[in-house]
Amino acid sequence: MTSEDEEKGLAMTTSASPAPVWPRLRSLLPDLTAAPFTLCYSLILLGTGLYAHLGDPRTVHALLTVSSTDVAHLSQRPLLTLLASGLWVVGGITSPYLVVFLLVLGALERRVGGLRTAGVFLLGHVLATLLTEIPVAASVAVGQLPDSSLRRLDYGVSYGLVACAGALAGLLPPRPRWALTGGIGAVLIAGSLVRADPLTDWGHALALLIGITCWPYARRAAQRRG
Repeated sequence: MTSEDEEKGLAMTTSASPAPVWPRLRSLLPDLTAAPFTLCYSLILLGTGLYAHLGDPRTVHALLTVSSTDVAHLSQRPLLTLLASGLWVVGGITSPYLVVFLLVLGALERRVGGLRTAGVFLLGHVLATLLTEIPVAASVAVGQLPDSSLRRLDYGVSYGLVACAGALAGLLPPRPRWALTGGIGAVLIAGSLVRADPLTDWGHALALLIGITCWPYARRAAQRRG
Protein backbone atom coordinates (compact mmCIF):
# COMPACT_ATOMS: atom_id res chain seq x y z
CA MET A 1 0.00 0.00 0.00
CA THR A 2 1.36 3.44 -0.94
CA SER A 3 1.69 6.28 1.54
CA GLU A 4 -1.30 7.97 -0.13
CA ASP A 5 -3.41 4.85 0.38
CA GLU A 6 -2.27 4.65 4.01
CA GLU A 7 -3.37 8.25 4.60
CA LYS A 8 -6.78 7.50 3.07
CA GLY A 9 -7.12 4.41 5.26
CA LEU A 10 -6.20 6.43 8.36
CA ALA A 11 -8.77 9.05 7.46
CA MET A 12 -11.46 6.40 7.02
CA THR A 13 -10.55 4.84 10.37
CA THR A 14 -10.74 8.23 12.09
CA SER A 15 -14.11 9.01 10.55
CA ALA A 16 -15.40 5.63 11.73
CA SER A 17 -14.21 6.19 15.32
CA PRO A 18 -16.69 5.56 18.16
CA ALA A 19 -19.42 8.11 18.86
CA PRO A 20 -18.73 10.84 21.44
CA VAL A 21 -18.90 9.84 25.08
CA TRP A 22 -21.93 12.00 25.95
CA PRO A 23 -24.53 10.00 23.96
CA ARG A 24 -23.35 6.82 25.65
CA LEU A 25 -23.47 8.44 29.10
CA ARG A 26 -26.87 9.92 28.30
CA SER A 27 -28.22 6.45 27.56
CA LEU A 28 -27.50 5.50 31.16
CA LEU A 29 -29.58 8.39 32.54
CA PRO A 30 -33.37 8.23 32.89
CA ASP A 31 -35.22 9.67 29.92
CA LEU A 32 -37.84 11.86 31.58
CA THR A 33 -39.82 12.15 28.36
CA ALA A 34 -40.44 8.41 28.77
CA ALA A 35 -41.19 8.82 32.50
CA PRO A 36 -44.24 11.09 32.83
CA PHE A 37 -45.08 9.91 36.35
CA THR A 38 -41.61 10.82 37.60
CA LEU A 39 -41.67 14.16 35.80
CA CYS A 40 -45.10 15.19 37.12
CA TYR A 41 -44.33 14.06 40.66
CA SER A 42 -40.99 15.88 40.60
CA LEU A 43 -42.72 19.10 39.54
CA ILE A 44 -45.13 18.75 42.47
CA LEU A 45 -42.23 18.25 44.88
CA LEU A 46 -40.43 21.21 43.36
CA GLY A 47 -43.54 23.35 43.86
CA THR A 48 -44.02 22.36 47.50
CA GLY A 49 -40.29 22.77 48.07
CA LEU A 50 -40.39 26.31 46.71
CA TYR A 51 -43.38 27.11 48.89
CA ALA A 52 -41.60 25.71 51.95
CA HIS A 53 -38.66 27.98 51.15
CA LEU A 54 -40.56 31.14 50.23
CA GLY A 55 -43.88 30.83 52.08
CA ASP A 56 -44.86 32.12 55.49
CA PRO A 57 -42.94 30.04 58.06
CA ARG A 58 -45.95 29.64 60.34
CA THR A 59 -48.17 28.43 57.51
CA VAL A 60 -45.47 26.07 56.25
CA HIS A 61 -44.99 24.61 59.72
CA ALA A 62 -48.74 24.16 60.11
CA LEU A 63 -48.97 22.34 56.76
CA LEU A 64 -46.04 20.08 57.59
CA THR A 65 -47.57 19.29 60.98
CA VAL A 66 -50.87 18.33 59.36
CA SER A 67 -48.95 16.18 56.85
CA SER A 68 -47.01 14.35 59.54
CA THR A 69 -47.54 10.59 59.54
CA ASP A 70 -47.53 10.22 63.31
CA VAL A 71 -49.98 8.04 65.20
CA ALA A 72 -52.27 10.94 66.10
CA HIS A 73 -52.83 12.06 62.51
CA LEU A 74 -52.92 8.53 61.07
CA SER A 75 -55.63 7.53 63.53
CA GLN A 76 -57.78 10.55 62.60
CA ARG A 77 -57.43 10.70 58.80
CA PRO A 78 -55.07 7.98 57.52
CA LEU A 79 -55.56 8.34 53.75
CA LEU A 80 -55.29 12.12 53.72
CA THR A 81 -52.24 12.06 55.99
CA LEU A 82 -50.40 9.48 53.88
CA LEU A 83 -51.19 11.42 50.71
CA ALA A 84 -50.18 14.79 52.15
CA SER A 85 -46.95 13.40 53.56
CA GLY A 86 -45.88 12.30 50.09
CA LEU A 87 -46.21 15.83 48.71
CA TRP A 88 -43.17 17.17 50.58
CA VAL A 89 -39.47 16.55 50.46
CA VAL A 90 -37.35 17.06 53.57
CA GLY A 91 -35.01 20.00 53.00
CA GLY A 92 -37.11 21.64 50.29
CA ILE A 93 -35.54 22.70 47.03
CA THR A 94 -32.01 22.38 48.45
CA SER A 95 -32.49 18.73 49.31
CA PRO A 96 -30.44 16.11 47.43
CA TYR A 97 -33.58 13.96 47.58
CA LEU A 98 -34.94 15.83 44.55
CA VAL A 99 -32.03 14.83 42.30
CA VAL A 100 -31.98 11.25 43.58
CA PHE A 101 -35.75 11.09 43.15
CA LEU A 102 -35.45 12.04 39.47
CA LEU A 103 -32.67 9.55 38.80
CA VAL A 104 -34.12 6.58 40.68
CA LEU A 105 -37.81 6.84 39.82
CA GLY A 106 -37.03 7.92 36.25
CA ALA A 107 -34.80 4.90 35.69
CA LEU A 108 -37.32 2.53 37.27
CA GLU A 109 -40.27 3.97 35.34
CA ARG A 110 -38.39 3.69 32.06
CA ARG A 111 -38.01 -0.04 32.69
CA VAL A 112 -41.27 -1.10 34.35
CA GLY A 113 -43.72 1.70 33.50
CA GLY A 114 -45.39 4.51 35.40
CA LEU A 115 -48.18 2.55 37.11
CA ARG A 116 -45.82 -0.10 38.43
CA THR A 117 -43.34 2.53 39.62
CA ALA A 118 -46.15 4.31 41.43
CA GLY A 119 -47.17 0.98 42.95
CA VAL A 120 -43.68 0.29 44.31
CA PHE A 121 -43.44 3.83 45.65
CA LEU A 122 -46.82 3.65 47.39
CA LEU A 123 -46.02 0.23 48.81
CA GLY A 124 -42.82 1.52 50.38
CA HIS A 125 -44.36 4.79 51.53
CA VAL A 126 -47.45 3.25 53.13
CA LEU A 127 -46.10 -0.04 54.49
CA ALA A 128 -42.91 1.41 55.99
CA THR A 129 -44.98 4.14 57.66
CA LEU A 130 -47.51 1.73 59.13
CA LEU A 131 -44.89 -0.81 60.22
CA THR A 132 -43.10 1.87 62.22
CA GLU A 133 -46.09 3.76 63.65
CA ILE A 134 -48.30 0.81 64.67
CA PRO A 135 -45.68 -0.47 67.18
CA VAL A 136 -45.51 3.05 68.63
CA ALA A 137 -49.27 3.09 69.12
CA ALA A 138 -49.13 -0.35 70.76
CA SER A 139 -46.28 0.71 73.06
CA VAL A 140 -48.19 3.80 74.19
CA ALA A 141 -51.30 1.70 74.78
CA VAL A 142 -49.45 -0.64 77.18
CA GLY A 143 -47.60 2.19 78.88
CA GLN A 144 -44.12 1.55 77.55
CA LEU A 145 -43.97 4.94 75.80
CA PRO A 146 -45.38 8.33 76.88
CA ASP A 147 -48.39 9.88 75.15
CA SER A 148 -46.10 12.47 73.59
CA SER A 149 -44.81 9.72 71.26
CA LEU A 150 -48.13 9.85 69.42
CA ARG A 151 -47.21 13.22 67.92
CA ARG A 152 -44.02 13.79 65.95
CA LEU A 153 -43.01 15.58 62.77
CA ASP A 154 -42.52 12.92 60.09
CA TYR A 155 -43.16 13.59 56.40
CA GLY A 156 -41.56 13.22 53.00
CA VAL A 157 -40.92 10.80 50.15
CA SER A 158 -37.88 9.00 51.54
CA TYR A 159 -39.60 5.67 52.28
CA GLY A 160 -41.05 5.42 48.78
CA LEU A 161 -37.76 6.55 47.25
CA VAL A 162 -35.74 3.91 49.11
CA ALA A 163 -38.24 1.21 48.09
CA CYS A 164 -37.91 2.23 44.42
CA ALA A 165 -34.12 2.24 44.67
CA GLY A 166 -34.23 -1.25 46.14
CA ALA A 167 -36.54 -2.44 43.37
CA LEU A 168 -34.31 -0.86 40.71
CA ALA A 169 -31.31 -2.80 42.03
CA GLY A 170 -33.13 -6.03 41.23
CA LEU A 171 -33.08 -5.19 37.51
CA LEU A 172 -29.27 -5.13 37.37
CA PRO A 173 -26.82 -8.02 36.82
CA PRO A 174 -25.67 -9.75 40.02
CA ARG A 175 -22.55 -7.73 40.84
CA PRO A 176 -24.02 -4.25 40.20
CA ARG A 177 -27.23 -5.41 41.90
CA TRP A 178 -25.55 -6.23 45.19
CA ALA A 179 -23.21 -3.26 44.90
CA LEU A 180 -26.19 -0.90 44.61
CA THR A 181 -28.08 -2.67 47.39
CA GLY A 182 -25.03 -2.50 49.64
CA GLY A 183 -24.50 1.14 48.73
CA ILE A 184 -28.07 2.00 49.69
CA GLY A 185 -27.62 0.19 52.99
CA ALA A 186 -24.35 2.04 53.66
CA VAL A 187 -26.01 5.40 52.99
CA LEU A 188 -28.85 4.52 55.37
CA ILE A 189 -26.40 3.47 58.08
CA ALA A 190 -24.39 6.67 57.62
CA GLY A 191 -27.59 8.70 57.88
CA SER A 192 -28.55 6.94 61.12
CA LEU A 193 -25.21 7.97 62.65
CA VAL A 194 -25.86 11.68 62.10
CA ARG A 195 -29.61 11.66 62.74
CA ALA A 196 -31.06 10.87 66.16
CA ASP A 197 -34.30 9.39 64.86
CA PRO A 198 -34.31 5.59 65.23
CA LEU A 199 -37.94 5.33 64.11
CA THR A 200 -37.13 6.88 60.72
CA ASP A 201 -34.03 4.69 60.44
CA TRP A 202 -36.17 1.59 60.94
CA GLY A 203 -38.60 2.92 58.34
CA HIS A 204 -35.81 3.29 55.78
CA ALA A 205 -34.55 -0.24 56.47
CA LEU A 206 -38.06 -1.63 56.06
CA ALA A 207 -38.53 0.36 52.83
CA LEU A 208 -35.34 -1.18 51.41
CA LEU A 209 -36.60 -4.66 52.29
CA ILE A 210 -39.91 -3.86 50.62
CA GLY A 211 -38.05 -2.83 47.47
CA ILE A 212 -36.06 -6.08 47.53
CA THR A 213 -39.24 -8.13 47.82
CA CYS A 214 -40.41 -6.40 44.62
CA TRP A 215 -37.53 -7.84 42.56
CA PRO A 216 -39.53 -10.67 40.92
CA TYR A 217 -42.41 -8.29 40.18
CA ALA A 218 -40.07 -5.67 38.70
CA ARG A 219 -38.21 -8.23 36.57
CA ARG A 220 -41.40 -9.62 35.08
CA ALA A 221 -42.61 -6.11 34.30
CA ALA A 222 -39.28 -5.20 32.67
CA GLN A 223 -39.35 -8.36 30.55
CA ARG A 224 -42.83 -7.56 29.32
CA ARG A 225 -41.68 -4.11 28.25
CA GLY A 226 -38.59 -5.56 26.58
